[in-house]
Amino acid sequence: MPPLLGILCGLGLFLIWWSTWDQPTARPRKKKRRRLDQLLLSAGIEKVTGSALLLTCGGVGCAVMAVFFLITRAPVVALCFGLFGSWTPLAIVRRRARKRRAALRLLWPDVVDHLRSAIRAGLALPEALIQLGSKGPEELRPLFLDFGADYRSGGHFETALDRLKDRLADPVADRIIEALRMTREVGGSDLGRMLGTLSDFLRDNSRTRSELEARQSWTVNAARLAVAAPWIVLVLMASRPEAMPAYNSTVGAMVLLAGLLVSVCCYSLMLRIGALPDDERVLR
Repeated sequence: MPPLLGILCGLGLFLIWWSTWDQPTARPRKKKRRRLDQLLLSAGIEKVTGSALLLTCGGVGCAVMAVFFLITRAPVVALCFGLFGSWTPLAIVRRRARKRRAALRLLWPDVVDHLRSAIRAGLALPEALIQLGSKGPEELRPLFLDFGADYRSGGHFETALDRLKDRLADPVADRIIEALRMTREVGGSDLGRMLGTLSDFLRDNSRTRSELEARQSWTVNAARLAVAAPWIVLVLMASRPEAMPAYNSTVGAMVLLAGLLVSVCCYSLMLRIGALPDDERVLR
């Protein structure tokens, strides 16, 4: 009995000592979005999921394959163009995401300047972000109006800021938002200077990247035309029924599939070699 009593007393003292230490509250980690969902958000498409995009790709591919099979009566030719058709919706979304990123790259310096002016005028940080819904760049006003609605409905700045970051889905926006979050949490008197430096950096970066993309575009377009030329010729040949039976043979199918493999590999290699490094979202 005495040993048990001693153990219980020791355990009680240990629990009292343990309760005097503050336990750090870990910030709940947000569930990472899938890659396709993130791509759709980057393109400004919020009401379509990655699964819906995959279903669209499959439906378009099947429709294109059926059309080419009815025209050519060559299953291998129809299969090749069906694969191209299934890739088309994804290519459109990627192109839209690139255009949106390029457009936002030109707008962020103005957004930072608006924030800097509002903070210098004495507005609080949430109000400075909300006023961008009426005085900011036209393309971004709906997103900041949504931020204002989220903030007014719940009153939680952190939650509204996280939703704004998800809607923007842009690496530059991530850096700006995290800088504002840190300033609100720890305080600081150099916010105006920091925003001014950030605005100058963003303008220089946008100018340099625009020059590189302009010089690169003619090379990339020429390479795309070189990859697409054989398939354009094949489409023209499909208008002549006597040319299609050659592709129904084993040798013809092997030649066509080998050409498809070479085209895909060369196009992917060209994009990888000629692509400029993209900013990654490391602060999601």
